[in-house]
Amino acid sequence: MSIIKLKNIYTPYCLKNINIEIESGELIVILGSSGAGKSTLLNVISGLNEYSGNVYYNNKNMDKVPTEERNIGYLMQDVHLFPHMKVFDNVAFGLKVRKYSRNIIREKVEKMLYLLKIINIKNRYPKDLSGGEKQRVGLARALIAEPKILLLDEPLSSLDPRNSTEIRDELFKLHKHLNLTTIFVTHNFSQAKALADRIIIISDGKLIHYGSAVDIFDKPNKKIESFIKVSNL
Repeated sequence: MSIIKLKNIYTPYCLKNINIEIESGELIVILGSSGAGKSTLLNVISGLNEYSGNVYYNNKNMDKVPTEERNIGYLMQDVHLFPHMKVFDNVAFGLKVRKYSRNIIREKVEKMLYLLKIINIKNRYPKDLSGGEKQRVGLARALIAEPKILLLDEPLSSLDPRNSTEIRDELFKLHKHLNLTTIFVTHNFSQAKALADRIIIISDGKLIHYGSAVDIFDKPNKKIESFIKVSNL
């Protein structure tokens, strides 16, 4: 059964008749050049962008459900941590808003920090973190409320190659360990090939392919070959 279904999605000046079904537990990569509509698609799924058409989670219409009630984790390209809060409190913020008890917050946050291998920096402020550490903290914050859907908007684009590879591998392990449905936006072919169960290609707001990595990298049709040649990926 599909966990996410997009039906006839249009947005002003961007997405054009997008129809997609994503199965529970899949890791989907959205590929496309800058301005293609990748981030807009994530924002539609999360409820942050106006659109026409319909969004369903588990066959429930989500069109009028606000973002904070959709039970998703969303890590945007630029990680905005609260500068006046230590790592622990940044990650705990969502649980405090939901009024979890102090003991449960401590247990959940420390477990997540251990899982992401950043327990040793829990008392640091964001200004004292490296780029890779900030990404891990942002990911911990996105996952702390135990969402079933994780949206990732180019989370590796600002990292050096070593950190990028390390965090990519961690993301894949977390996706499996936490039984997440993950949608990962990138313009990087090697990341897509390493991660994806299926790949969505968007060009000029239009869906031009939705299939396996083999379809794209090993057996591309003429439309995909043309896209690869003209894109700046």
